Amino acid sequence: MNKVALSGSLRNDTGTKYAAQLRREKRVPCVLYGGDKTVHFSVDESALNKIIFTPELNGVDLDLDGTRTLALVHQKQFDPLTDRVIHVDFMEVNETKEANAVLSVRLSGQPIGVRKGGTLSHNMRKLRVKGLPSKFPMHLDLNVAELDLNASIQVSDLKFDGLTLLERPNDVVVSVKVPKKVEEAAAAAAPAGGAPAADAKKAEAKPAAKK
Repeated sequence: MNKVALSGSLRNDTGTKYAAQLRREKRVPCVLYGGDKTVHFSVDESALNKIIFTPELNGVDLDLDGTRTLALVHQKQFDPLTDRVIHVDFMEVNETKEANAVLSVRLSGQPIGVRKGGTLSHNMRKLRVKGLPSKFPMHLDLNVAELDLNASIQVSDLKFDGLTLLERPNDVVVSVKVPKKVEEAAAAAAPAGGAPAADAKKAEAKPAAKK
């Protein structure tokens, strides 16, 4: 698992008023769960943004006034008007114990079905997994080059070393479908294409006129 360092300052004061003051100072109130006790702290907003605004999973090496802890981002809250991060919950992890994480799915390869005119649908862009933190990649790589028309890849089809997928087995991660307009056009063209052949057979079967 890739690790990113982040420094924070412990805080004793909590509540809406104090949190608003921190945000005015370009700091984000945070909480660390999963250890012996719940820890309240704040971090610099710009430093936190480098961790929050990325699709990659990173372990966070938290330095809270000299105490270092490995954690994962658990939940995050954004201002609905500005999209600024206003609160983050971290979950402490132990590298020798399994933990849960959410990993982005990155596709590679051009599907066979797309080259035939199909449309690629990436239904699940993130997957919940369980495993040892050391087994967590920054993202999940999925090669879709062999995916043909009207074919799909379900959760049950995926295997990643050291990881257990926590999604429903039958959920579709990615698929290639024939565009509806193409299907409709093909259906409409079929009878028209078959009519001349039928007329020709009728003509062959018709007796020749007597002279």
